[in-house]
Amino acid sequence: MAAAISHSEDEPTCPICLGLFNVPRQLPCAHTFCQSCLQSYITSKAIEHEKDRCIECPVCRKTAGHFTQNKPTSEWASSFPVDTVIQCILPTKSKVDRVCDACTAEGSSVTATGFCVVCEEAMCDDCVKFHRKQKMSKAHSILTIEELLNNPQNVMKFAEGFTCLDHKDDLKLFCYTHKIACCGICYFESHNTCSKVIKLEEELPALLRETKTSEIIEELKKLQTHLKTFIDVKESNIKDLESQVNGLTDQIREVRTKINTALDELEMKVKTEGKRIHKEAAIRTQEDNHQCWSLIHAIRNSQLLCETVHKYGIDIQKFLTAEKIKSQLPLYYSQVREKYERTDMLTMQVKFTPLLESFISLSSSDIGKLVTMNGSTLSLPGFQKLTKECQVEKVETFYVNISGNSNVPYYTGNTILPRDRVMLVDLNNSQCILLNNSHQVVTTYKLTGTPYDICVVGDEEVAVSLYNQNNIQVMSVKDDVISPVRTIPTKYNCSGIAAAGKGEMVVVGDCGNNKYCWSLIRDGREVSYSDQYDSSSGFLRHYIAVNNSKTRVYVNVPDINSLLCFNKEGKKQYTYSHDNLKFPFGVAVDRDDNIYVVGYSSSNIHQLSPDGCIIQVITTGVPKNPRAISFDNRRDTFIITNYFVKTKLHIYQLK
Repeated sequence: MAAAISHSEDEPTCPICLGLFNVPRQLPCAHTFCQSCLQSYITSKAIEHEKDRCIECPVCRKTAGHFTQNKPTSEWASSFPVDTVIQCILPTKSKVDRVCDACTAEGSSVTATGFCVVCEEAMCDDCVKFHRKQKMSKAHSILTIEELLNNPQNVMKFAEGFTCLDHKDDLKLFCYTHKIACCGICYFESHNTCSKVIKLEEELPALLRETKTSEIIEELKKLQTHLKTFIDVKESNIKDLESQVNGLTDQIREVRTKINTALDELEMKVKTEGKRIHKEAAIRTQEDNHQCWSLIHAIRNSQLLCETVHKYGIDIQKFLTAEKIKSQLPLYYSQVREKYERTDMLTMQVKFTPLLESFISLSSSDIGKLVTMNGSTLSLPGFQKLTKECQVEKVETFYVNISGNSNVPYYTGNTILPRDRVMLVDLNNSQCILLNNSHQVVTTYKLTGTPYDICVVGDEEVAVSLYNQNNIQVMSVKDDVISPVRTIPTKYNCSGIAAAGKGEMVVVGDCGNNKYCWSLIRDGREVSYSDQYDSSSGFLRHYIAVNNSKTRVYVNVPDINSLLCFNKEGKKQYTYSHDNLKFPFGVAVDRDDNIYVVGYSSSNIHQLSPDGCIIQVITTGVPKNPRAISFDNRRDTFIITNYFVKTKLHIYQLK
C-alpha cells in the first residue's frame, strides 16, 4: 500500500512523488511539481499530448500550457517557471541552487551566488563583479542567494509567475467572469466581451478584502483534515479486514475440526459394527454354503445313479430307477427355490442425516460466498458432488398447439426462463411461444427466419438461432411481452445455441463444403472459431451446450452418433460414443455438470459424468424420437420435445 512520506507540515512536498520538491515547476493553475516528476508524467501521456500539444494538470486536470511543434515533449516540464516561493520555504538541505541567468543565455550553466533586485536576475560571482562595475548597474541592490531564499518577503517581491505565460507581459487585469488574471493582449484576444474586467492595481485592496485569504487557508486545512480522516479510516479498515480474515479461517478450521471429529467417530462405529456384521454374515454364509454343497452332492449322486443304470441296467431297473429319481426332482427344485428366496445380497452403506447429506451434495457454486467490503461476492469452492446414477421420474406431459397455425408446430428448441416460464421455438411456423408456469400459452412472436434453437442470455433476454438467415435474433421477454432487441450476424448457418457466460454465447452450424464448426460470440460479435469438421452424411444441424463453469463446450454430432467435448479455446477434449446412442440431438447439463445426451433414433437419454463416462441410459418414460432438452437446475427438472408428437412436451424430475 502506498503511504505518504513523513515530512514536517511546514515543508512543501510534490503531489506526485510525495517527497520534498526537487526543482519545483509551477503550472498556470498554481499547482507545483518536481521537474522530474512532471516530465515523467508528460512522457507517460506523450501519445495523448502529441495531438493537442498541451498537458493537463495531474491534480486538477486543467489545461496547462500550449507548445509549438518544434518543441519536443522531453523539454515541456522545464518550460514552466520555477516556483521561487516553494524554493524559499524548502529546508536548506533540499534547496536546488539557482543558475546564473546571463551565463544560461550564453549556453553555459554556472551556479548563481547573487540576485539583482532591480534587474530581477540571478548571477554568478563573475557576473556580480561585472554588474557592480557597470555605471548603469553599480547602484543596484544585489542580495545573496541565501538572503533571497531565506527571506520569504524578498522572494515574494521578485518571485516568478506574475507575468503572462503566453505573452510574457505583466498581469494587470482581472476577469470576474472567468476568475482569471490576464495581460493586455489576453484581454483583447479573449476577455474584451466579458461583463466585468478590472485593473488589478486600482481594485487590489477591495479584491483582497473580498478574497478573505484567512478563510481560504482554514478551508484548505479542513480539506486536509478530511483526507487524513479518510486515510485513517481506510487504514483501520485494512487492519479490521485482516482480523476478519483470521477470524474466518479460525471459524472454518473450527467447523472442519467438528466435522472431522464427527466423521472419526462415525468411522470407528462403521469399523466396529461392520466387523461384527461381517463376522455374523460370514458364519451364516458358511452354514448356507455347506447346505448347498450337501444338496449338490445328493443331486450329483442321483445323476450318477440314473446314468449308470440307464447305461448298464436291464429295462426293469432303468424304469424303476428313473421313476424313483423323478419323484425326487420336486424336492430338489423346492430346496433350490428356497435357497434363492432366502438368499439376501448383503450390502452396507452410511445413511447421513438429511442436513449433512444436503451439505456434502452441494455443487461448487452453492456452498457459500465470501462477501467483500464493497458488497461484491466471490464464490467459494465447495464439495465435488459424487457422480452417481439418479432416478428419473416423468412428472407431466402437456400439449402446446396454437390455433391458427398454418403448419403443425415442431418445437426444435426450448428453454426455461425465470419464474418457471418456458419458451419454445416452432421451426414449422417460424415463431417462438411463451408459456407461463402452468404451461399455458401467454403470447407468441413471429420471427424473421426459420428458428432452430433458443437459450436464455439474461434475466429478461433470450437468443434464437435463425438457420436460414445466418444470424441470431435477441429478444426481450419483459412483463410477458416479447420484443426485438438486436440481431447478431454469423458467418454460417447456425443451428444449436447456448449461453456461455456474461455477454457470451456459443453457436454451432453449417460452415459450407459439408463441414461444421462452432464459434464464440462476445458482446454481439463472433470472436473465435473452432476447427472445421467433416460431416459424412451432410447432416449439419447440431445442438450445443456449455458446462456451469463455462469452460467446456459440448456438441452433438448426429451422423457419427457421438458427443464431442471442447475447451473454450476450441481444443477437443474427448469424444463419447455408445452402441445404444443413435442420432443424438439435444444436449444439456445439470447443476452437477452431468451431461444429458438425447438419442433421437434410439429414443433414450444418456447421462454422462463431466469427464464423459456413462452413468446410465434412461429409457423409462422417454418418448419416441426425443429432440430438444433444457434443464431447470433450481428444481432438478428438464423438458424434452419430440418429433413423433410434435406438439407434446414432457417434464422429468431427477431424484
